[in-house]
Amino acid sequence: MAISGSPIKLNLLHIGYAKLDETWNYNNVISPFTRLFYVTTGNAKAYHSSMEFNLRPGYMYLIPSYTYNRYKCDEYHEQYYAGFFEETIEGLSIYNLQNFKYQTKASITDVHYFKRLLELNPDMAVTNSDPKAHVNKSLLYNLNKKDRIVNSSVYLETQGILSILLSRFITEDKSNQLKTSSRTNLEKVLIYIAENLHHELTVQNLANYCHLSTDHFSRIFQQNFGMRPLKYILTKRIERAQLLLLTTNDSLQKISEKTGFHNPSYFSRFFKKTTGKSPGKFRKEQLNL
Repeated sequence: MAISGSPIKLNLLHIGYAKLDETWNYNNVISPFTRLFYVTTGNAKAYHSSMEFNLRPGYMYLIPSYTYNRYKCDEYHEQYYAGFFEETIEGLSIYNLQNFKYQTKASITDVHYFKRLLELNPDMAVTNSDPKAHVNKSLLYNLNKKDRIVNSSVYLETQGILSILLSRFITEDKSNQLKTSSRTNLEKVLIYIAENLHHELTVQNLANYCHLSTDHFSRIFQQNFGMRPLKYILTKRIERAQLLLLTTNDSLQKISEKTGFHNPSYFSRFFKKTTGKSPGKFRKEQLNL
């Protein structure tokens, strides 16, 4: 799969079918991976991206990575669920390159694809209905291990199905909103930021990298990504920190260095200001320790 000329890698983390009741009620869930739901029976609710979604039969739902969300089921519902990591070879998120909707009517073919994913990967269900428990080091280890030993045809078919299901939610290529020269410059600077989060990054340096004035660069960056360059950089640093907290045993000192904060105290303060929790509390709660 390729978006805006950037090949996309989708790594399946889990796939399964769940029967859920009123105990499926969780707040402040955040994951470094994307979630897909297809509801077959009953009703529930999901809250993310400042919106409420009624989970109802016959519809598919997308929850982007690094998005705070909440789930609530008043009575009973059943769903196919899938979780997967997504990235381009440049380290960019697909959510920077595309506009997505978060719910869509499922076709008969889509239903078949969920069933086929489960047939291809029968041992990748989760046993705990708590979505926070889906993020743990044993699952992440199994994902990496499976990448090495899985049958090539199964891996390729899984990639293809995930790409098709994800494509159902795409509404517009963000790069199509730009002139070719601006698109190229902005895509290059996103790659540059992703590769250099551990270094000092300034608006002036980024503008120079794109051969634009600081004001013009800041203006078109905000027009296309909805935020100023420095806010984008800090957002990506926090996302990188969340991923490292959930997938490594690195100390806060090490994580602050890898994410360009360098001062652990400032890193902890800014992380708590952004997420509402200290790095240590975030790691403990999300790993369900």
